[in-house]
Amino acid sequence: MKTSVTFHTSLPIKITKKKKYYVSCCPVLDVWFQGETKTKAAENLREALQLFLIDCFERGTSDKVLKKSGFEVAKTPPKKQISRLRQRIDVALPFIIDDRQAKCQG
Repeated sequence: MKTSVTFHTSLPIKITKKKKYYVSCCPVLDVWFQGETKTKAAENLREALQLFLIDCFERGTSDKVLKKSGFEVAKTPPKKQISRLRQRIDVALPFIIDDRQAKCQG
């Protein structure tokens, strides 16, 4: 039997108006997209980030990409947001796992 598992990550984003379009970016991963409206630019960026992170997982390069982007494991969770980028976007990463591989030893 298969079980659905979804990881969520909250990433800082920036959206700016450039002539006719809104340009959205996630500076910590250097992923960019655009849209005709601010909302569409954010939706497009969410999808681009999801595809980017899934591709990294499938290629086995997630740790390399995150480390190269400057990520490091926080020793304790931050008590408050310390980013100067106020806008954030939730990105869902859907997975399926075979229940036969999911085991708790004890």
